[in-house]
This record gives sequence, C-alpha cells and structure tokens, in this order.
Amino acid sequence: MTGRSQSKPRELALFGHVLRRDLLMARRFGGDTLAGVLFFVLCASLFPLALGPSPALLAKTAPGLIWVCALLASLLSLEKIFQPDLEDGALDQLMLSGLSPAALALAKITAHWLCSALPLLAAALPLLLMFGLPLKSAPLLLGSLALGTMGFSLLGGMGAAIALGARFSSVLLPMLVLPLCTPLLIFGTIACSAPLQGLSPTTGLEFLGAFFCAALPLCPLLAGIGLREACR
Repeated sequence: MTGRSQSKPRELALFGHVLRRDLLMARRFGGDTLAGVLFFVLCASLFPLALGPSPALLAKTAPGLIWVCALLASLLSLEKIFQPDLEDGALDQLMLSGLSPAALALAKITAHWLCSALPLLAAALPLLLMFGLPLKSAPLLLGSLALGTMGFSLLGGMGAAIALGARFSSVLLPMLVLPLCTPLLIFGTIACSAPLQGLSPTTGLEFLGAFFCAALPLCPLLAGIGLREACR
C-alpha cells in the first residue's frame, strides 16, 4: 500500500511534466494551432458563399456546418500528437520514464485538445454572428463543442497511436477516426439545432456527456497499447 501511495504523486508529477512539455512545444511552434483555426474559419466561411445569402437557410444549417468544420479542423494535427516524438526518439524515453502508457497517451491527448481544439471554441463565436444565430445560443454551442472536441481528441489520439509507424498513416488515420466521430457529429448537431426548432437539447447533450465518460478511460488505454507496440 505504501509503495502504491508513493507512486501516485510521482505519476501525477510525470503526467504534469509531459503535459507542460507538449504545451511548451506547441507554443514554440504555434503555426499548427494558427493553421487549424484559420482552416476552421475559412472552411465555415465558404458555406454562405455556396448556400446563398438567405438568413433563414444559414441559421438552419449553421449548427451542422460548424460541427463539420470543427471535426475537420481537429483532424489536421492528429498525426503530430505522437509522430514527431517517435521520429526523434523522445517517445522511447517517455515510455521509460515510469509513466504508464495510458497516462502518457492521456497527457499528450490533453495537450492536443488544449492547443488545437480549445482555440476553435473562441473562433466559433464570430461564426455564430456570421450565420445569424442569436447570441443566447452561444453557451449551448460552446458547451456542446467543448464536449464534442474532447471526444474528437480522445478518438483521434487513439487512432493516431494505433496508426503510429504504419505506412501511409496520414491516409489511414482519417479513415480510421472519421467513422468513430460520426455519432458525436450527429448528436452535437442535434443538440445545437434543437432550440431553433423549439425542442430541448437535453438528449444530444446527454449523449455527448455519456460518450465522453466512456471514451475518457477507454481511448487512452487503447492508445497506450498502440504506443507500446510502436516502441517495440
């Protein structure tokens, strides 16, 4: 019991070290974060040009369009969660640090969400106005996107770890992750669209929360298995 109780603070310290390391790396190479935000905004900006200037049509389709753009933007940086560390040998050192593979995967996935998905929430506010949605829908949109992008990062991190080291991983990864993210996309859109139709968003939000609660322990565990196999 004493050994276990002493190992927990050490694991937490190692977890925090990996998280800070990845955040500092993302800050140093901030172009990836900026590229994701610009892609999100530009991709969403194309839809009004294609659909036309009808305010009613834009407001009706806005939740689904924003969610699709958020999903696509989240995919851009998935390959960089583990691949650079594998190429320069840092991943082998991290695996030998004493931190469990699942905890290591969770730390890097958390850093990915903070650096790539969290800025998308701020960028979603101007899109809200561009599509003509009422400002009172902002808390629901941002809250559902927060849960959804957490799920995207967990599923994407799991997929990135499984595809790590594989040939044509940049092609394999989206094919692996996109089908898994489809339920999040559907229920996230339902949650955001419900108030526009006079319905309650509870069902969509409950699914997003349940999905996150299930993915939080399972995805890092499977990602850790993928990391262990990639480092053999």
